[in-house]
Amino acid sequence: AGAMSEGRPLRLLGLHGYRQSERRFRQRTGALRKALRGRAELVAFNAPHPVPGGGEDDNGDDPPRGWWFSGPSTFEAGEVAAAPAGLDESLSAVAMALAEHGPFDGLLGFSQGAALAAMVCALRARGDPRFPVAFAILVAGFASRAPAHGHFYREPIALPTLHVVGDADAVIPASLSRELARHFVEPVVLTHPGGHFVPAATPQKKAYLDFLDRFCPAEGT
Repeated sequence: AGAMSEGRPLRLLGLHGYRQSERRFRQRTGALRKALRGRAELVAFNAPHPVPGGGEDDNGDDPPRGWWFSGPSTFEAGEVAAAPAGLDESLSAVAMALAEHGPFDGLLGFSQGAALAAMVCALRARGDPRFPVAFAILVAGFASRAPAHGHFYREPIALPTLHVVGDADAVIPASLSRELARHFVEPVVLTHPGGHFVPAATPQKKAYLDFLDRFCPAEGT
């Protein structure tokens, strides 16, 4: 029901990428938020773990953050991490954001945030009451290689998803994003020619709106 019964725009909880922050994510999704204006609102928040060492644009009061680490205060998407750290705190942080700032209809994750959103989808599909979301948009996502995280992918994830894949993504190769999509039941896959960013040009805008229309039909339809 949600937005459909209330006549309001959809609300998406945004999960930023590794070494980003709520503020950085907001700055880098301006074109997307403009494309979705009137149809969906994107609300982001900070991951709970500061990343040591800062970033290239670190000004001290907005440290880069991450959702979990594959090594001691480091992260590599392709690493088969024997002892990943920090995921439980991030799942709790997502649950708290959904409860305190909701209602939210769906998730929009980028890179490590998309990988986390996929895990939330798996828990939601199993009936976890902490995550009352109906769908997710996963941009440059991937499945965690850590054996401790394998349980998220053991059965097909029955939650509607749009997977956005960059053919020229040098950070999260397109093959990893397509592999993640295969863990879902009836995923929608949107390919774009660009790299590691959230695309919002006309073809992608149409795909986002077509997907979101399933959850909140445009007025007059």
